[in-house]
Amino acid sequence: METRLDKWLWAARIFKTRGIASDSCKNGKVLLNGVGAKPSKIVSEGDIIEIKQPPIVRKYKVKGLGVKRVSAKLAVGLVEDITPIEELDKLRQFRKDPVSVIFGYREKGAGRPSKKERRDIDKLFERSDVEED
Repeated sequence: METRLDKWLWAARIFKTRGIASDSCKNGKVLLNGVGAKPSKIVSEGDIIEIKQPPIVRKYKVKGLGVKRVSAKLAVGLVEDITPIEELDKLRQFRKDPVSVIFGYREKGAGRPSKKERRDIDKLFERSDVEED
């Protein structure tokens, strides 16, 4: 059985809609086995999918194939989250204090961020199309 990447991402409940999954693939946020992938790329069992979800990169292993969206309980059988613990720790720290994760510790009274730092901060707070767990 063959499954398109965008369909699988949607069926495994990694993305809320197939359109969002397709757009993420087109924008280079999804890598299949370390290579950028179009939405129509065929997925097979054992493939590694990386999704850039600033400030981290999530990694998933394909355990099963599905073309129809299934309940959350059944979706667990399609995917295995293999995101490194360091990345998850980075996400927890980011949720506590986003500025320190990006720029490190900033002394009190060090002044406001530079223009480049402010742009980097703004990029992190742009709307993310990936579903939260």
